[in-house]
Amino acid sequence: MHQKRSYGRMLLVSALVGCLEVALAVVVVLLYVRTQPPPETPVDHTALLAGLLSFGVIVGVIAFLLSLVFVLPAVALADLIGRRIGGREAWWWVPPVVAVLVAPPILASAAYNRVEARPVVIFWAVATAALSLGGLVARLRRPGLVRHVALWGAAVVAGTGLFGALGLTAGLLPAYEPPAIGAATMPGTWIDHTSGTLVFTSDGRVTASGVGEHARDDHPSGPSRRCSGSGTWSYEPGRDVWTQEVRIRVAGCSWQAWSVGGTDREPRLLQHVGHPGSGKSYALRKVVTGP
Repeated sequence: MHQKRSYGRMLLVSALVGCLEVALAVVVVLLYVRTQPPPETPVDHTALLAGLLSFGVIVGVIAFLLSLVFVLPAVALADLIGRRIGGREAWWWVPPVVAVLVAPPILASAAYNRVEARPVVIFWAVATAALSLGGLVARLRRPGLVRHVALWGAAVVAGTGLFGALGLTAGLLPAYEPPAIGAATMPGTWIDHTSGTLVFTSDGRVTASGVGEHARDDHPSGPSRRCSGSGTWSYEPGRDVWTQEVRIRVAGCSWQAWSVGGTDREPRLLQHVGHPGSGKSYALRKVVTGP
């Protein structure tokens, strides 16, 4: 005879697994962000920490409710189906039962919001996998299951973060680097978020129209002056991609050397705003023409 299930413990374990899954997803997203261009307005780490703490409480509540509404019924139904069909409880019934239980609310929400089929199928598959894992772990009859799940889950999350950080440091993961644009990339139109433009030509000429101008002591959130006119430009490759610069000389405009950011597909010219290390910048992106 199998030990009778404790549905209270199953609920706790399933909710804990859900929280750990979200924590792992957050770590993976943070590692992924390190491979992407930094935002023009840097992240406020104090606000981010406070947001994550609040988010953690919300995740806990949602994980508890999802476990109560989907995981526990799925485990109970999977056990019942297994006993009726095969004469014994079988873990492999949990995923299909979860899939059936979560399908109606997902389909109803998708139909109401007119969502295309592909993202609905992907979300349904991810939800099924995440809730099924909680059910498969929670149905185990082992002493100290809650403690083991917490310890091993925390180890997986911490290990992912540690190995990811080591991978970025060692170059095993592609940490972000600005593109090496070269002088040949410059000709064309570069535009900012207010439609200010710099138009470069291959003969070293440039025309500015309403381009922002920031002094080093400007506050990052303050309004910028606008500058227009014609002049010349030059590209300096620097020691590496981080030190390459574009110098623009237009009468009446006092820009510092522009640094390079963005990606190979969408390079950007950047002016740093505010005190050194503020992390805030004013950017122009190159307008890509053609197919």
